[in-house]
Amino acid sequence: MRKGLALLTVAYTFSQFFRSFLAVLSEPLARDLGAAPQDLSTASGLWFLAFAAMQIPVGAALDRIGPRRTAAVLFGIGGAGGSALFAMATTPAHVSTAMLLLGIGCSPVLMASYYIFARSYPPAMFATLGAVVLGLGSLGNLLGAAPLAQMAEAIGWRASLWSIAGASALIAVGLWWLVTDPPAPEGDRRGSFLDLLRIRALWPVIPLMLVSYAPAAALRGLWIGPYLADVHGADAAAIGNAAMVMGIAMIVGTFAYGPLDRLLGTRKWVALAGNAAGAAACLALWAMPGAGWALAVGLFAAVGVFGGAYPLLIAHGRSFAPPHLAGRAVTLMNLFGIATVGLFQLVSGPLQAKAAAGAVTPAGAYAPIFLALGLLLAAACLVYAFSEDRLD
Repeated sequence: MRKGLALLTVAYTFSQFFRSFLAVLSEPLARDLGAAPQDLSTASGLWFLAFAAMQIPVGAALDRIGPRRTAAVLFGIGGAGGSALFAMATTPAHVSTAMLLLGIGCSPVLMASYYIFARSYPPAMFATLGAVVLGLGSLGNLLGAAPLAQMAEAIGWRASLWSIAGASALIAVGLWWLVTDPPAPEGDRRGSFLDLLRIRALWPVIPLMLVSYAPAAALRGLWIGPYLADVHGADAAAIGNAAMVMGIAMIVGTFAYGPLDRLLGTRKWVALAGNAAGAAACLALWAMPGAGWALAVGLFAAVGVFGGAYPLLIAHGRSFAPPHLAGRAVTLMNLFGIATVGLFQLVSGPLQAKAAAGAVTPAGAYAPIFLALGLLLAAACLVYAFSEDRLD
C-alpha cells in the first residue's frame, strides 16, 4: 500500500503542476498561439470545472470499484492524452480542450489517497496524512514555476509537454500495478451524495470549503504572472521565480496546517484563523495597488501560506459522514473546493478585461480580483464560525 500511496502522491504532483503551469507559459502561448489572458483564464477555469464535475462519478467509483482502477484509467487517458493534445495545440481553443481533458485525468488521484486514508487509518490521522500528500504533491507548483520556464526555454514548450505526456503514461501504468484497494466496508453500503447533504453539521463547513482554496489557486495558477508582468514589467524568469516563492509558501502552509488540529485540540479554530488571515492578505493586495515588488510577492506568498487549510476542511467535513460513504464524502468536499476555483477563473478573465479598460494604472486592472477573493473568503469565515468542532 505504501508504494501505491507514494505513486498516487507523484500523480498528484502532476495534478498540481497542470493547474498552475499556465501562468509561466503565458508569454510563449501569447506569442505562438495568440492566447490573451482571458483565453488562459477560460482554459484554467475549464480545468477546475472538469475536475470538479468528475468528483461525483469519481466518488461513486471509489466506493464501488476502488481507487486502483479509478485512478489509473482516468490519469492515463486524461493526464497523458491531455498533455499530448496541449503539445499539438495551434489555437487557444486547443489549449482549453487540453486543459479540460487534463482536469478529468487529474480528478481521482488525490481523492484516491484520501479514500485509502479514510478506510485504512485512524480518523484522527486523516488531516495529517492528507496534508503530507497535499504538501508533497504541491511540489508540482514548484515544477510549474522556474523549472518549467527553464525547460521551455531550453527545448521549447511543445517538447516539454510531450515529455510530460510520456511521464504521465508511465505513472498511469504504475498506478494500475502498485495501488492496493482497501477492504470494502462491512454492513449496509447504500447511500448517495444526497444523504451527505442532509447532514446539517456539514452545512456551515461547505461555504468555507467552497472558497478557501480559490485565492491561492487563482493567483498562483494564473494571475500572478500577468499581474507581475503588467505592474512590474517582469519577464518570464522573474515570474517563474515569484511563482516558485508562492508555491513554496503553499507547501509550507499545507504542512503547517496538517498536525495543528491534533496539537491544539481543535480543527475549526485552526481553519478559521488561517482563512481569516488569507482574506486579509487578499484585501491588502487590493488596498495597496502601488505595492513594490517585494511586498507584492510577499502578499502573494501570504495568500499561499494561509490557503493551505484544504485537507483540514476535507477532514472536518468527512468526520460527519458514515464509513460506507467515505469515498463520496471526500469527493463531495473536493467538488466544493475545486468548482468555485473553476467558476472564479471563468469570471475573473472578463472582470480583469473590463477593469483594464477603465484603469488609470496597470494595477487597477487586477484590483477587482483581489477584492472579490478577499470578500468571499471573509464572508465564508463568518458562516464557518457557527460550525461544530470535531476531531474524530
